[in-house]
Amino acid sequence: MAVLTPTEPSPRLDGPTERTPRRVGLTQRLGRWDVKVSPYLYISPFFVLFAITGLFPLVYTALVSVYDWNLLGGQGDFVGLQNYADVLAQPTFWKSLRNTLSIFLLSSVPQVVVAIAIAALLDQNLRAATFWRMGVLLPYVVAPVAVSMIFGRLFADQYGLINDLLGLVGIEPVRWHADTFASHVAIASMVNFRWTGYNALIFLAAMQAVPRELYEAAIIDGAGRVRQFFSVTVPQIRATIIFVVITSTIGGLQIFDEPRMFDAQGLGGADRQWMTTVLYLYDVAWGNQKNFGRAAAVAWLLFLLILAIGMVNFMITRRISTSSTQPGAQRRASRRVHAERRASAQKAMAVRPPAAGETAAVPMPSSTDRRKR
Repeated sequence: MAVLTPTEPSPRLDGPTERTPRRVGLTQRLGRWDVKVSPYLYISPFFVLFAITGLFPLVYTALVSVYDWNLLGGQGDFVGLQNYADVLAQPTFWKSLRNTLSIFLLSSVPQVVVAIAIAALLDQNLRAATFWRMGVLLPYVVAPVAVSMIFGRLFADQYGLINDLLGLVGIEPVRWHADTFASHVAIASMVNFRWTGYNALIFLAAMQAVPRELYEAAIIDGAGRVRQFFSVTVPQIRATIIFVVITSTIGGLQIFDEPRMFDAQGLGGADRQWMTTVLYLYDVAWGNQKNFGRAAAVAWLLFLLILAIGMVNFMITRRISTSSTQPGAQRRASRRVHAERRASAQKAMAVRPPAAGETAAVPMPSSTDRRKR
């Protein structure tokens, strides 16, 4: 009698066999969560500090600006946009805004231009380069109060060093603390003295990151130093220029230390001829008015002004820095290179003698030659 041995069940032919799902261990789950969550945890301290020290004061200032909030009485009634209307109706606010824009233009524009020039000089092969780089940074280390006091003595109306030097060349003494434009020039010189070297080092760091092969190619093409600067250096440090312009705009419109320490009173002059917007804010909050609601309204108006001017500067700087690298210019340059290559190839084919077994190419007559025939 035949004995049948048990056989294994044959696999199903209608599809793959079902596999039991594997259980994911705790270590693997922690590893997956680590990959997903760790990057956010690493960058979270910045956002937490920004929310505490930046975003919360901004929102709280907006809340204070819609209340009748007094320094001594505390929070009062809800007044809506009345504080903004009161601030815009005060002539001193508009005078402070005009002074701020004037000092900003006299300080930020020359500051960026001179900083780029100094950085370009420091980028050359100089002896004792570290000494010169530390030298341009030295004014930034000095306290702004000390700088303001020193320049206040230099620009004194009667016994100032600047007026003494002007008298040596026959120029009448300038009333630095009485004339509006003269006071703006004096305050702008303090700002430029302190921040030009700092911005120059930022530009220098960006210039040193530019590949030297670009300068070598420009030299081979016959470009001089000025052409190299505008065609190679400026497009390559485009992002740094935008960064410095925006930060200079923010700092220039928030100027406070220099006009505050320019005289003994610290109120922007007898006629408020150099009172800036931040100095006006300080006077509204802790001066005669002692009104936190209006001061908060001034802060928000200044914030909107800085945002608007910063966007305008960003667009202008980006347009200037990309003028030499526009798509149209790139296409024209590419077509010019291809045309030169085709011309050189045709010239090489015309000069090259025919090889063995190769017939010389006979040039086709042009349309003018055919008409002559």
